[in-house]
Amino acid sequence: MKHARIAYQGLAQEAIVTEAGIQLNDGRFVNKDEVVWLPPVEPKTIFTLGLNYADHAKELSFSATQKEPLIFFKGPNTLIGHNAQTMRPSDVTFMHYECELAVIIAREANQVSKEAAYDYVKGYTIANDYALRDYLENYYRPNLRVKNRDGCTPIGPWFVDKEDVKDPMNLTLRTYVNGKKTQEGTTADMLLGIPELIEFLSGFMTLHPGDIILTGTPKGSVDTKIGDEVVTEIEGIGRLVNTIVGENTFQTN
Repeated sequence: MKHARIAYQGLAQEAIVTEAGIQLNDGRFVNKDEVVWLPPVEPKTIFTLGLNYADHAKELSFSATQKEPLIFFKGPNTLIGHNAQTMRPSDVTFMHYECELAVIIAREANQVSKEAAYDYVKGYTIANDYALRDYLENYYRPNLRVKNRDGCTPIGPWFVDKEDVKDPMNLTLRTYVNGKKTQEGTTADMLLGIPELIEFLSGFMTLHPGDIILTGTPKGSVDTKIGDEVVTEIEGIGRLVNTIVGENTFQTN
C-alpha cells in the first residue's frame, strides 16, 4: 500500500494512493493534480549515509574502506514533497542529486541484531538528497551546508509498506535530468545494507518510530542547473519529481 501526506483545500492530511486516485481519510477520492504533496512521513531523526556505494565513493575520489559507516544528521527543514522546487544557491558551482532508498523505522529499536532488523522497518520511500559539493570540507567532517539547506531533500511521493517490497536489497535506482538517464544502480551494491545499518545505529542509540535512514547513492553524480527537472525513481516504489530554481524564485514561493 502507498501511504502519502498531502495538502488538500488548505488542510494537511494522510491519504492512500490507489489506481482510482488519492483516497483521503474520510473516504473521498481526489485527483493528483488537486493536491500538494508533502513529505510522506513527519520525521523524528533523519540519518544520512555518505559513501555507502563503492562506485560513488570512487567517483568522488574517496576510499571505500572505512570500518564504520559515514553517518550524519539532517534537519527536518530539508525535506520537501513530490513536484516541489529546490533552490540552487548563486555561489554554488557543483550541485548534484543523490537518488536514495529511504528506510522508515516502525517502532522503538535498541540493540537490534541485523537478523531482526526488518522487524523494525515500517516501509520505504525515495529521497533525492541534493549535495552542494562546494561546501564539502573533507571526508571526516561533512559540512552542514552541504546537506542541510531548506528544501534540499525531496522525498516521497509516498511510502510503501515493507511487506510490499520483496527484497529491498535488490532494487534498481535511476535518475533522469530533463528526461535523460544520468544515474543507474542497485541497492545490492550497498557497502552496508539495511540490516547492518539498523544494527549499527541501534547499538549505541535508540531509534524511534518515524526515524528515517537515507542509505546512500550509487555513482552518476551530475551537476544540475536552474530549470532542470530531476526525476529519481526506485523499482517497486515510484518516481519522485523535483525542479531546480534560483534564489529569487525560491524566495518568492
